Amino acid sequence: MAFFPAPILTNGATHSAQQFRMLVRDLSNGAEGITQGGDLKVTQRSVPGSGVTVGDGSGVIRGRDNAFQGHYSVCNIGAADVPIAPTGATPRSDMIIVRVEDPEYNYDHDPAVDQIVFPQVISNVSSSATAIPDGRTGIPLARIDIPASTATITNAMITDLRRVANPRRFRWVDTQSPASQSAGLGGSTTPTYFSTAAGWNIAVPDWATKAIVKIDVSPIRYALGNFWGQISATFGASLTVQPTTLDDNQGTGVRRIPAILADTLTVPASYRGTTQLLRVRAAAMEAGQAARIYVDSGTTLVADVQFEEAPR
Repeated sequence: MAFFPAPILTNGATHSAQQFRMLVRDLSNGAEGITQGGDLKVTQRSVPGSGVTVGDGSGVIRGRDNAFQGHYSVCNIGAADVPIAPTGATPRSDMIIVRVEDPEYNYDHDPAVDQIVFPQVISNVSSSATAIPDGRTGIPLARIDIPASTATITNAMITDLRRVANPRRFRWVDTQSPASQSAGLGGSTTPTYFSTAAGWNIAVPDWATKAIVKIDVSPIRYALGNFWGQISATFGASLTVQPTTLDDNQGTGVRRIPAILADTLTVPASYRGTTQLLRVRAAAMEAGQAARIYVDSGTTLVADVQFEEAPR
């Protein structure tokens, strides 16, 4: 195949639909899927019945009829209703996809009057299927696992199969150095914040679905005895970074030991577009121990948070 005669948007040139599809391919970096996390979500009907609803949104779909077919940009405005056939005596799994049938590649449609992009049901797929089982041009949206003798589809039967074509990511890193020694922690099994480590107020992107959190506390000051406890963090009012065990048996002398804690958190819808406080805390594993831990002017705390986008 030769080069296209002129690059896209050359003044006076004529460009084919294929050339524009190749532009969509280039702009999407060859990926396919939904555009943003909330796009084209499949849910039960507002009144559950014998079908599902495909929500509004957009996506890109790789053409599979030709090696240089390019990518299609598709968009649904509003809600599309998709009927689902009832099951008989045995259960069945159906896959809901967005399908493209381009007449340039031998489909019997007239794009001037016919719908060539539409939701489609692939019936009787594997109950573990996550990809379209044949080579048709489309992207999977959901699998519906329908029990035997069932005509009403509910959200409990719907497995989300969407993928974001080019998910957004944003990494935030900041440091904090306490100006003075904190109060000692370790006398209680109830987690308590370090008094001189105020934490970080972090703006959560309005598209964020997941937060990968890593916090370094280096070093922690230990004193007064053997310490057995945990260090963790809270992010906003409802999220907790899983605790890391602190277990040191070096006696009563002062020593300094670094700690790392990390977790992958699902970002609640209520957090998106808001600012939330990330703050480190610690607790003893058993009450009554004499040992205490501190942060002080010799401690540096580093917070590393990566927000990511996924279907929601």
